[in-house]
Amino acid sequence: MGLVLLLSGCGALDVLDRASTPLEVYDLRPPEIVATAAAPLPLDVIVERPEASGSLTTDRIMVRPDPLRAQYLPDARWADPVPEIMQTLMVRSLNDSGALRYAGRRPLGIGGDYAVLTEIVNFHAESFAPDEAQVEIGMLVRLVRESDAMVVATRRIEATVEVTSTDTPTLAAAFDRATRNALKEFTSWILGAIRPGS
Repeated sequence: MGLVLLLSGCGALDVLDRASTPLEVYDLRPPEIVATAAAPLPLDVIVERPEASGSLTTDRIMVRPDPLRAQYLPDARWADPVPEIMQTLMVRSLNDSGALRYAGRRPLGIGGDYAVLTEIVNFHAESFAPDEAQVEIGMLVRLVRESDAMVVATRRIEATVEVTSTDTPTLAAAFDRATRNALKEFTSWILGAIRPGS
């Protein structure tokens, strides 16, 4: 009986030890956007915190071993939960374009001119075969005019990157490439949708 208790205690201590082990922290970068506007548009764009399912509202890095299961890398995490990371990157991408007077999480005054509402549909790696994976980023984005709460444009943005390794650094780099591709399309689309006459 004592041996059983000792072994069960060791198991619990092992779990606690693994739980207290620091995870590698990975961040993602905005795309490189060259500002081409001669002068910024006199518009304020508010990027709301994206919506996401419970499995994505986390700082863990998701890998799907099959379409119905969601697992997470045991040795790594994102710097922030996925919705916060994407909100930060969308704001940075719009600001880096130099095409807007202001882009941020909250309005400077009473309200902005436009709001960006996003639902993160996919933000995971799929690994259905050994040493093969595909990172998938998918977002449904709506541009809303604040003055009358009208949805003026909607777009689904998707990006995929395939890799031939499932080690953590390779997957993190693939997430970075896919995210930057998605955000480049996002920025171009938002600016095109709000330009006068568009």
